[in-house]
Amino acid sequence: MKLYWFDTVNPRKACAVAKYLQSPLEFVHVDLGRGEHRTPEYLTLNPNGKVPTLVDGTRTLWEANAIMCHLAARADSDLWPQDDRQVEVIRWLSWDLAHFYRNGSSLYFEYVIKPRFGLGDVDPDEVKRASKEWRRFAAVLDGHLHDRRWLVGRDITIADFAVASVLPYAERACIPLDEFPNVRRWHDRLNELDAWREPYPALAEAA
Repeated sequence: MKLYWFDTVNPRKACAVAKYLQSPLEFVHVDLGRGEHRTPEYLTLNPNGKVPTLVDGTRTLWEANAIMCHLAARADSDLWPQDDRQVEVIRWLSWDLAHFYRNGSSLYFEYVIKPRFGLGDVDPDEVKRASKEWRRFAAVLDGHLHDRRWLVGRDITIADFAVASVLPYAERACIPLDEFPNVRRWHDRLNELDAWREPYPALAEAA
C-alpha cells in the first residue's frame, strides 16, 4: 500500500490512523507547494488533485474518512466497528464534515494556510463567522463528551480521529478550544497517543 500525504489537516487523520494501526504501507510525500498534486501522474490517482490518496493493490481511494475506514477494516480493527456502533460513527463523521470541521478548517485556512502559502491576508469577516459557528457546534460536542471518554461507545474509533482533526492546530488557528473543557480533556486523551501527536512520517522515510 501507498499513502500519499502532505502535512495539512486532512492527511493528518489518515496518517494518524495508519501509524496507530501500524499499517504496512509506504508514505509518499506530495509537495503541494511545488504543485505535485496537479501533475498528470497524480491526477490519475486522485482527479480532485487533493491529499490524501491511498493505493492498495488495484484499488485507489481518496477522501481521508474513507481511507481511515479501509485501513481499519483491512487490519480487522475495531476503530471501524462492525456492529451497531458503525451507524453512530457515520453520524459523527457526517456531523463533523457539515459543521465542526467545516468551521474549524475555515479558521485553519485563514491563520495557517494563508500565511504558509502566501494566499493573502486574514479575512476578519470569515474569522468572525467561522468562530461563531465553531463555538455553536463545539458546545454540542462538549455536551456529548461530558461523561464519555470517546465519541462512540467505550473505545476509540475513527470518529475520534476525524472530529479532532483540526484541534492540534487550535492555538495557531485561533480556535477557542479552552472554552470547552470536555472537548479539551478528550483531545488531551488523544494526545496521549504517539500516532496522534506525531502522525506524519519523517520526510527521510517518505518517497
